[in-house]
This record gives sequence, structure tokens and C-alpha cells, in this order.
Amino acid sequence: MTKQTHSFQAEVSQLLHLVTHSLYSNKEIFLRELVSNASDACDKLRYEGLNNDALFEGNADLEVRVSFDKDARTLTIADNGIGMSQEEAIAHLGTIAKSGTREFMGKLSGDDKANAKDQGALIGQFGVGFYSGYIVADRITVESRRAGLKASEGVRWSSTGTGDFEVETITQAERGTKIILHLRDDAEEYLSAWKLKSVINKYSDHISLPIRMRKEEWKDGELIEGDPSGGRQPGEMVLTDEWETINQANALWARPKKDVTDEQHAEFYKHISHDFEPPLAWSHNRVEGSTEYTQLLYVPGKAPMDLFNRDKKAGLKLYVKRVFIMDDAEALMPSYLRFIKGVVDSADLPLNVSRELLQESRDVKAIREGNTRRVLAVLEDLAKHDKAPVAGDDGVTDVLSDEDKAKEGKYSQFYAEFGAVLKEGLGEDFANKDKIAKLLRFASTSTDSVSVSFADYKARMKEGQEAIYYITADTLAAAKNSPQLEVFRKKGIEVLLMTDRVDEWALNFLQEFDGTPLQSVAKGAVDLGSLQDEAEKKAAEDAAEAFKPVLAKLKEALKDKADDVRVTTRLVDSPACLVVKDHGMSMQLARMLKQAGQQAPEMKPILEVNAEHALVKKLSGDANPNFNDLAHILFDQALLAEGGLPEDPAAYVKRVNALLV
Repeated sequence: MTKQTHSFQAEVSQLLHLVTHSLYSNKEIFLRELVSNASDACDKLRYEGLNNDALFEGNADLEVRVSFDKDARTLTIADNGIGMSQEEAIAHLGTIAKSGTREFMGKLSGDDKANAKDQGALIGQFGVGFYSGYIVADRITVESRRAGLKASEGVRWSSTGTGDFEVETITQAERGTKIILHLRDDAEEYLSAWKLKSVINKYSDHISLPIRMRKEEWKDGELIEGDPSGGRQPGEMVLTDEWETINQANALWARPKKDVTDEQHAEFYKHISHDFEPPLAWSHNRVEGSTEYTQLLYVPGKAPMDLFNRDKKAGLKLYVKRVFIMDDAEALMPSYLRFIKGVVDSADLPLNVSRELLQESRDVKAIREGNTRRVLAVLEDLAKHDKAPVAGDDGVTDVLSDEDKAKEGKYSQFYAEFGAVLKEGLGEDFANKDKIAKLLRFASTSTDSVSVSFADYKARMKEGQEAIYYITADTLAAAKNSPQLEVFRKKGIEVLLMTDRVDEWALNFLQEFDGTPLQSVAKGAVDLGSLQDEAEKKAAEDAAEAFKPVLAKLKEALKDKADDVRVTTRLVDSPACLVVKDHGMSMQLARMLKQAGQQAPEMKPILEVNAEHALVKKLSGDANPNFNDLAHILFDQALLAEGGLPEDPAAYVKRVNALLV
């Protein structure tokens, strides 16, 4: 056996420092890389063996074995794949960033190459994964023999990674490669079966080959000599000669859709989400084209407690060719869909992809858009089948499949948990704004249940109605009892009741639905158009004209509180209400901003009064000594009615008490 010393074909010290400190920020990544390389070697043998069965040497059971030796402080990753000759070891291990996989892919014929990609095989195309071993090792030894060569033509490669490496010929009976890491003192944790299993389960659970480790058993300590009570030395876990598979050895998302059961989907979802409940729905697709990836997306049935926590990490698990890259890849899904769980497996991204690169990658943008469209399509399908079909005019009811029947009620369940988050998409996702709008649901003056869509509302609009009317409030009760709804209730016009905190903000980005404008009943003067007859309009104009002197006095009395005072037709039973200008900030949004500790612009509302109400008529009396107090009470009551509080509650109480005496 002749030992030779070679120099690396690169500035190794600097490059290895880059590899171990910059490309790989997470120490345990080395195990992922080496296991992936071992899996790659087995896949190469599988492909080459298609044309040369002799390469299998009578053993076609491909596997990866991970073992450790506490006394020697070594960790070994072994495979029975294609192996390396001496020339290949020098070429591939002696040149940093030279990828044997990439070279192998280049040599494949067109058909073989396509087949390799279809199976998601060949996962190590970056070329520096092997050197990640130096994150935890001060020396790496590689023992290998290429399939098809004689046992005497094995090779041992060894280096501390400091500038040169040693190569010698060895005898190795079995084909394949063993990578032996001589661990540094600060990497002692990887001499533990529990630690190795947890890392492999986290990063390499879905490698298609079995990953095996020696089984551990508990061994009681020896009896203490001379101890009358029969005491024993401490027991410990000891390794046996039996090897056990520690991974699933099959990526769920890589299987054909028809081969994955609902139960398997439910269990996989629970595994990745740590949720105890099964998902409401899922989507499993392989996308081909300029960007190739597989998506497996789950819609949860229940919102997490930290759904609205700004610091919460949310996103999908990212894999590259079945190799785990990162949790919570937020770049793969927009923020308003942060509740979606699942996996994206890309065929195009590099294995060393960082969060910074994800933000800038064109492929990632395409994946993000594809994921968004897919989730919205799933939600549309759930919404479509949320309610059982009703019989038509002919008495015939549509026949549903069992699959569609299973979807009944699921969208209502989803919306109760995530509806408020979905509304954020109106401001965040302009491209899909119309799709999101179709998915929104609200309560209305016709029903307290949050089940009315914009489309439902439009279908029930009165003839001549020109807008979709809505009101925002803190609670359903506040919305239902708002004085601003009185004229709409009188005329039988439906109004949407919006009570989520996000509504006011979100609707700033939605001015119309399907060509019909949205109109807040709390903004601007009420204009019912053709729904208000000419007689009503004439009576309102006459009342306003007759009330001008009183309006002038009210404006003067309330000049510090109200921007304007005017007669309105929107009130029936209430004396007054507060509104804002057409494009102004609502009073509810201003209150929300202040509650959140943010600056809200100073604004004065408009006081609208009902000239037919007894309290307002009382104001028009000649030389009313309590005019000023009544004016302020009128304003403060209108403020209370729409959920606000007087600036000086004590002054309000004092005025009311004075009038009661």
C-alpha cells in the first residue's frame, strides 16, 4: 500500500472557513449533507446498474449506515453505493466545489437524465457538502471502493483540511464509501444515538433509502460486591449488533397522490404542525415548467394562539430534492396565509440556500405565487361546497359525491378561525384581491351568522340599489343597533355588519365588488338614489331649510367638537348620529390606532340631526336656556351610540343630571 500526499486545488484554508462558517450557519447541517451524499452515491449505483447489473455485486439492497465510537471519538457515515476509485477520490475530494453529482448528471443521456429528475434522486449538486464535516471534525478519513473494481483497489483519503491530503491504496471487500469524522472536543454531543437519531429524523427522515443505526438496549449495572442489599452499579444503554431503520425512507410528497391515504395525510400534518387535530383540507401537486417543485399544503382546522403575534415565525418547510433546508420558509407564502402548513420540495434551488437568497430568488417568487393560487383554489372549493345544495324551481337537487359531502361546513369552520387573517390579503396581495373578496363572509341586518358573501348580498339587492352598504363596529350588537342603520332598516335595505378589527383597514383596499361600489353608511351623506322617492327628498329639503337657524346655533355651540352640523334623512328613531367625510378615517379606526399606541390624525366628525325628533325640536324653541347643554348632550349621546366615549365623561354626567332635576 503506497501512501501519497497531494495538495488541494484551491486556497483551502480560506475556502473551508467560508464553507464551515458562512455557507452552513447551523452546526448539525453536516450530518444532513453527508447522509445526502451517501444517498446520492446509492442512487448513482442504481442508475449505472440499469445497464450493468454486475455493479451490484450480488447485493442490490442499498442503504446508509450511521455509527459512532465513543472511545475513538469517531462518527462514521457509510453507504454501499457506487463508491470511488483512487482517481475519483483525488479529483472529487481534492477539488473544493467540484461536484461529482453535477458531472454525473452531465454524462447521463437525455432519457436517463429525465428519469433521474423524475425520481428526485441526485440531491447533492453544490459540491461543497462533503467539507461541511469540518464543522465538527478536525480530521476526515474516507475509505471507498468503486463498484466493479477489485477488493485490492480500494482507496483511503485523509486530511485535516489545512492544505494537503493523503491518499493510499487499501483492500476493501465491500463496495461503497465510509466517511469517518474524527470529532473535535466541542462536538462530543454527536457521540450519542439519541442526538444522531433526532438530527436525522429532522433533516433526512424522507430520504428514499433506509438510514440504519445499531439498536440500543438497556443493560443493568453489575452487582456491587459485598453489598448485602444487592445494590448495582448504574445501568446504561448499550449498542447491539442489530441494525434498525430510523427514517421513514419515503417522502410522502414524492409519492403519487393516489398512493397516499387520508389517514397518512392527517398523520403527516400532525407531525409537521404539532397540531392534535386533522387538517380541514390539503393540496398535493407537482408543478412543472420553468420552475419545478412539489407542493404539499395543509389548511388547519384551528387557529394557533399566536396567530396574530408579529414575532411568530410562520411558513412552509423547504426541501431541495428531498433534502431538508429550513423550517418556516416565510418567503414561500404571503403573510396573510401564514396559517398554512406544509412542504415545498424544489428541484431548482441550491442546497445552501439562505433566507436572504429566498427573498431575492426568481424561482422562489414563482413558487410563492403558485402556492398562493393553490391555497386560494382550495378555499374556493371549500366555500363552494360549504352548504348542501337546495332544490331548484323544478324540485330537483344536485347529487353530490361523497368527497363533496365531506366538505360541507368546513369553510364556515375555516372562516371562523382564519377569516380575519384572510382579510389582510386585500391590502397585501393586489393580484389576488378579487379572489380574496369572493371568499369573505359577513353578518348582515338579515342574519347574525357570519355567512353572507358579497355575491350573496348582490343577489339580494333591491331594484335600483347602486351600492353595497356596510358598517364597521367593535361588536355585532353595536353594529346592529347603530342609529345609522335606521333608514336602511325602514326601507328594507340589507347592510353588511363588519366587526373584525381588520375590517376598517382592509376595506380601504376594496372599493368595489364585481362592478358595484362599496359604501360605508357611516361616511358621507346618505344617498339612496332611486330608493328614495321625490316626496321624501322634498320633505327633507324643506326641513333642512326651516332648521337653518338652529343648525347655525348648534355649529357655534359645538365648534370645538364637530366639523359640521346638518339635517339628515338617515335617522328614524334617534335624534342624532356622527359620520365622517367620504374619504376620511372612521372614528372606529381612529380609536383602534390610539388603543394600539399609534398616532391618529386629529379629526372632527360631522353631527347629523333628525329634525323630526322631539329632542331636536326642543332645541328649536325660542331662547332655550339649556341650549348649550342640550347640544353637548346630543353630541355625546351620538358618540356613545357608535361605540365612543365623551372626552369629559364627568361633564356629560353633570349636564344630564342638571336636566333631570
